[in-house]
Amino acid sequence: MNLILMGLPGAGKGTQAEKIVEKYNIPHISTGDMFRLAIKEGTALGKEAKSFMDKGELVPDEVTIGIVRERLSKDDCEKGFLLDGFPRTIAQAEALENLLKDMNESLDYVLHIDVPTDQLVERLTGRRVCPTCGATYHVIYNPPKVEGKCDKDGSELIQREDDKPETVRKRLDVNIEQTQPMLDFYKDKGYLVTIKGDQDINQVFKDIDEKLGGLSK
Repeated sequence: MNLILMGLPGAGKGTQAEKIVEKYNIPHISTGDMFRLAIKEGTALGKEAKSFMDKGELVPDEVTIGIVRERLSKDDCEKGFLLDGFPRTIAQAEALENLLKDMNESLDYVLHIDVPTDQLVERLTGRRVCPTCGATYHVIYNPPKVEGKCDKDGSELIQREDDKPETVRKRLDVNIEQTQPMLDFYKDKGYLVTIKGDQDINQVFKDIDEKLGGLSK
């Protein structure tokens, strides 16, 4: 089963990815993990990617696609894969399609976990952090025992600059602008499945599972 997972920050992709991987026994492959593995293994493409990353530059598509090919060729992808964070552009999506065609494979679904923007803002701005020990809380989903105080050392909890509403909304706007063309692309191809992400975590997975249930590779 070959899947792509999409969703804005705060949509709960990480949680659902864990559940999909456990149920369907396929690897969760993020862009960062792919690059780290290629660099660790010292492949030619890994070295090339590292040279760009060390300079703070974007890794060119042809290098990224080559690394994706290497990763998808590994034994643990025999039953399929769950791609997360790739592709990010139409050019990458088209290159992935060609790559899979070369491997006699194709995508099954592109899962889009959709959560209304206001709820994402609530999720992302609710985080509070202990400046002393680094413990993380959420004012709604994981509150401290005493409001505003760390359970571990009693320090005053803080809200990071990048968790403040204005910053979060800007980040979401940028992400929406980047992901909408991808959603349109995969919708036109017939791969896109939109899952309501503003439900209980287990219900979200139940909806995903129902859609994937008929698939086996």
